[in-house]
Amino acid sequence: MKRFYNVIDKLLEYAKCNLMLKERNIDYVRNNIFALFGLDSYQEEGHFSVSDTRPDELLKELKDLGLELGLIHEGEEEYYLDQVMGMLSIMPSEVDEEFYRIYKEEGSSEATEWFYNYCVKNDYVKKSKLDLNPRFDSNGLVITINKAKPEFRDPKKAQSGNATKGGYPKCSICHANEGFAGRNKKTLRTVNIELNCQKWFWQFSPYGYFYQHGITVNYEHTPMHVDRETFSRLMDFVDMFPHYFIGSNAALPRIGGSVLAHDHYQGGGEILPMHKAKGLMNLYSKDFTDAFVEIVDWPGTVVRIVSKNRDSIVAIGDMIRDKWVHYDNKELGIISEDQDGVHSAVSPTCVKTSRGYEMSIIFRNNITTEEFPDGVFHAHPEFHMIKKESIGLIEAQGLFILPGRLERQFNEIKELIHGGKPLTEELKDFKLPYDEIVALCNGDTSLSNVEECIKRELGSVCYRILENTAVFKDRKYTIKFMEDLGFICK
Repeated sequence: MKRFYNVIDKLLEYAKCNLMLKERNIDYVRNNIFALFGLDSYQEEGHFSVSDTRPDELLKELKDLGLELGLIHEGEEEYYLDQVMGMLSIMPSEVDEEFYRIYKEEGSSEATEWFYNYCVKNDYVKKSKLDLNPRFDSNGLVITINKAKPEFRDPKKAQSGNATKGGYPKCSICHANEGFAGRNKKTLRTVNIELNCQKWFWQFSPYGYFYQHGITVNYEHTPMHVDRETFSRLMDFVDMFPHYFIGSNAALPRIGGSVLAHDHYQGGGEILPMHKAKGLMNLYSKDFTDAFVEIVDWPGTVVRIVSKNRDSIVAIGDMIRDKWVHYDNKELGIISEDQDGVHSAVSPTCVKTSRGYEMSIIFRNNITTEEFPDGVFHAHPEFHMIKKESIGLIEAQGLFILPGRLERQFNEIKELIHGGKPLTEELKDFKLPYDEIVALCNGDTSLSNVEECIKRELGSVCYRILENTAVFKDRKYTIKFMEDLGFICK
C-alpha cells in the first residue's frame, strides 16, 4: 500500500508543476483521491521530485498498483484515472480566467497553446496515443491511420447525437459533459466564447485528427444547421483566433459529422490541403464589387468567397447555400429533396489570410440509390475496404482518417508483394489496391519501395473518393451554377 500512497504523492507533485494545483489545496485533493479508493490512512513519505510534463507513466503506475491491490477492478481503469486527473485539474472557471489573461496579455495563439498543453497535461487530450497514429502526405492529401478509435459506421447514432441514457447530458457534446463522470469527462475543460452574440464554448478533441483539433459548441442543445448566421459565426471565430480554421459539417446523415443533434463547428491549428488549393478562375458580380468567388482546383465541388467585407461574405455565402439546397439536376443524379427528406447541404469553412476572409463552401448531397445504397456522392463500393465511413468536413478538406485495421492489413499486403505471393482469402477485398500497388512497384519489390507505393496508392484512392463526393464532376456545371447567381468571369 505504501507504493500506492507514493504514486498519489507523485501525482500531486506533478499537478503542482503542470496543472496549477495550489499548495493550499494539496491536502483537500489528496483526501478526495483517498475517498475515491476507500483509503483512510496515510503517512507522508517525503517530497517527490517529478520532471514529467505528461502523466502517462504515473497513471500507468497508479493503474497497475490499483489492479494489483484490488483498488481498481478490471474494466474500470479509465474511469478511475479520469477521476484522479479531474481532481488534480483546476476548476473550469480558473481555466477561463487563465486563458483570457494570456489572451489579453500575450495573444490568441499563446492562449490556445496554453489551453491545449493543459489538456494534454491533464490527460484529456490523449496525445501519447495520437502520436502513434501513422501520418503521411500523398497525392496532395494528408493521410492518417487512426489506431485510437474504432470505425464509425452508424449514421443513426450521428442523427441522435449519441444521446445518453437518462437524457443527461442530452448528447455527447453538451456543455453539461464538463466534469460528468458517466462519460469519463472529469478532465474535460472548456473555454467560453461568443459567436454572433450567442454563448458558445471551445474544447479540444481527446482524439484529435490534427494539431489542436477542437470543436466550438452552442451552449443551447439545438440541431446542427447551416444558415445565414453560420457565416457570421465562422468569421467571428477566426476574428478571435486568426491562426485557426473553422468549419461546419453538412447537417445531414452520411455526409455530416458524428453528432448532428447539437450545433457545433470543427477547427484547429492546421491549415488543411483544401485551404492551400489554388483557384482555377475568379468570378465577379456587379452587386459585390469588394468580393470575388474562386472555383477551387479540388477533386470535390468547392467554391471560395474572398473578401475583407464580412457583409459581402455573408450575402454571397447565403445566396450559394440557398440555391444549392434547392438545386436539382436529374441528369447528374442530384435530387435536393424527396419523400425521404432533404438531401443537399453545404459545408462552409473559413480561414483568415492577407486577402481577408476566405470562406470555402463545399457542396454536399447524400442521395442514395440501389446501385449506391451508402450514397451516390460517397466513397464508391470499390473503395470501401479502405474507407466506408462518412466523408465529413475534415476529409472533404483533404485530411483522411482511415481505420486502424489498415495498418495490419497493409503490412500483410507489403509482405505478400515483397515475397511475390498472391492475396490471401482474408484480404480478397483488397484486389484493386493490391493490383495497383504491384503496378506502381514496377518490378521493384524491396520492402522500402513497396511501402512507398502503398502510401502512393492510399493517396490515390482517397483522391478518387473525393472525386466520388463531387456533385459536379465537370467544372462547367460549377461555373454555370455561379453564373446563374449573377457571377461572371472577367
